[in-house]
Amino acid sequence: MSGHNKWASIKHKKAATDAKKGKVFTRIIREIVIAVRESGAQIENNARLRKAVDDAKEANMPQDNIKKAIQRGSGEIPGAVYEELTYEGYGPAGVALIVEATTDNKNRTASEIRKMFSTYGGNLGETGCVGWMFDRKGYITVEKSVIDEDTLMDLVLEAGASDFKSDPDSDVYEIITESIDLEKVKKAVKDKNIAISSAEISMIPQTYIDLEGDNAKSMLKLMDALEEHDDVKNVYANFDISQSDMEKLS
Repeated sequence: MSGHNKWASIKHKKAATDAKKGKVFTRIIREIVIAVRESGAQIENNARLRKAVDDAKEANMPQDNIKKAIQRGSGEIPGAVYEELTYEGYGPAGVALIVEATTDNKNRTASEIRKMFSTYGGNLGETGCVGWMFDRKGYITVEKSVIDEDTLMDLVLEAGASDFKSDPDSDVYEIITESIDLEKVKKAVKDKNIAISSAEISMIPQTYIDLEGDNAKSMLKLMDALEEHDDVKNVYANFDISQSDMEKLS
């Protein structure tokens, strides 16, 4: 099992910027609303809501915002009705992309995402066209400065992780789990007071396409455009770019 591409390994660096823009709060609020509408407002009986509330607390979201989001989901107070949508397509050089979105206007969102794909050398495809190229896994990152490699690797593999990656070009360790084991492995790390950079269910590519030059530049622009869109929750892609090229383009 290969780790994520370098885009994934640097995504945590964008968190502070995203938070300043309010994007983190917006996405978490939508996730809470959808989780409540899907499975109810009782946190103890709703694993998805519990995860969303944990994310809200980690992002320092005010308790009042969390409460109002739950009330919107339960219908106690009015609010937009969100749908979950998944788009699949291809980027430059045939890179496979999966885009997960939440929207209150699917026609608008689909049109805007289609335009982004075409602007940066890609095209939106049919449902299922690239999904088979990814595996749904748990994905955890830990800053290398927090703990030594051997200690963390022993801990997470014993806790049930399926893979551990320490890319010399990355400043985080990457931990892969089966999706059902994510919370168990996450708890094992937290119980040792080891700070976690990110922990999520992710779509891990089975293979990667190496990009350079104009293709790499266009791919990064497409990823930035998609992740900046207010309706986009997650973007997964099977590209890789060398560290030297990444530094030139950043």
